[in-house]
Amino acid sequence: MKKELRLFLSMLLIIFLNKGCIIKKNDSLEEIEITKILMYLDWPNMARYDAQNKEVNLEKNNDRVVFMGNSITEGWSHHMPEMFDNQTYINRGIGGQTTPQMLLRFRQDVIALEPKLVVILAGTNDIAGNTPLKDLETVAGHLFSMAELASENDIKVILCSVIPAAEYPWRKGKNPHIKIPQLNQMIRNYCDKNDHYFLDYFSAMTDGDNGLIESYGYDGVHPDDDGYRVMSELVEKAIDELLDR
Repeated sequence: MKKELRLFLSMLLIIFLNKGCIIKKNDSLEEIEITKILMYLDWPNMARYDAQNKEVNLEKNNDRVVFMGNSITEGWSHHMPEMFDNQTYINRGIGGQTTPQMLLRFRQDVIALEPKLVVILAGTNDIAGNTPLKDLETVAGHLFSMAELASENDIKVILCSVIPAAEYPWRKGKNPHIKIPQLNQMIRNYCDKNDHYFLDYFSAMTDGDNGLIESYGYDGVHPDDDGYRVMSELVEKAIDELLDR
């Protein structure tokens, strides 16, 4: 902890002294440590999609849909690039992110792109503890805040269930097989009450014991090609319904 704090303060000092000049590593700072510190400085990763957002033509494509999420959303573009090869479907997933990080970047990565609809899939990294988990109600609250921001800007909302996971291979003992269904029920209840579309990936992808069907993922958490095909069919149906296509 002391080492990280020292590195963090050192980087802040360099930034202030150089006033925006290019930062060069010195003998006491390894490149990977600099990267970590820069991530701390831009905790929600606001800069990630800056360039891509500027390329979105707001005058075209009245059926624009933005996908907001974590690595499961981001990985969609790698497994099914044809789904995001135009400006109809825009992927704004960032691996490892939790709901408070997404909430902070929601305006620039979703609202500013003026979509007709947003697909929000998030929560599993909160349960995994990528940021400190207070309780599931807080996680749900972040999701609901994103939905409310969208609604206030005339953007239709699809709130997705978190996909099943029996365990996180990189962080065991978090009981996702218990917490994910609990969070999903909160999301479903909110959607029923607020007239949002609840997209139930969980029921279509569970092995019956609240884990991911083995053939639908490569590590029990992240979908593979087969998993994304299931998700694509479900989300396309939901989008068609909401946009009257």
